[in-house]
Amino acid sequence: MTDFSKILDKAKEIENKMKESQEKIKSIKAEGFSGSNSVKVILDGEGEMYKIEISDEILKEEKGIIEDLILAAHNNAKSQLKIKTTEEISKATDDLGIPGFKWPL
Repeated sequence: MTDFSKILDKAKEIENKMKESQEKIKSIKAEGFSGSNSVKVILDGEGEMYKIEISDEILKEEKGIIEDLILAAHNNAKSQLKIKTTEEISKATDDLGIPGFKWPL
């Protein structure tokens, strides 16, 4: 029976670590840039757009160019968010002896 209780203890430990990681992930901010930093998009840890900044110079461009720059900055921010969340999950799972665990993003 001790093996089973060790398994349950480990499962509880994993659950607690994952809950902690999820809370930390919520506070993450990821920035994405495009057009020589003329467009900046900031996403929160859940992937929601938190803020967008567009330089005055870029507003003189055609609408299609601005749209493409916003899209590129968003994709860049999304990529940064994936890196940051993976790092946060790795911190939790490395201590638990789960080698190679990858968070499904």
